[in-house]
Amino acid sequence: MYDIFIKTDFAGAHHLRNYPGSCERPHGHNWKVKVTVRASKVDELGMGIDFKLLKKIVNVAVDDLDHHDLNELPPFQKRNPSSEHIAAHLFEILQPNLQHDRYKLHCVEVRETDTSGLIYYGPDEQ
Repeated sequence: MYDIFIKTDFAGAHHLRNYPGSCERPHGHNWKVKVTVRASKVDELGMGIDFKLLKKIVNVAVDDLDHHDLNELPPFQKRNPSSEHIAAHLFEILQPNLQHDRYKLHCVEVRETDTSGLIYYGPDEQ
């Protein structure tokens, strides 16, 4: 098995509805995102997935979040744009484009800061 990843980031504003504290007020983050694809084998070039292709697919999804008030975007109008929901949203968007006989999307990591974040493995992972 090969775990192949890329890292990227995006800036955005949000607020957490009904949060009992300062995060209920609008504020921003420079979110860090790490997307990992798990490959069972490599192709004739020795790659599980080309980094260039992985970056292209991930950047399309992340660019839709960059420099927005996340609360105003359709995926977060009815659910809080928490790091957990951002990771799940990205996983949902990326999964169809990262399925191949050699590899599949393994997880999405989202960090609000260098010391706080989470890893989402999808709805079926336990």
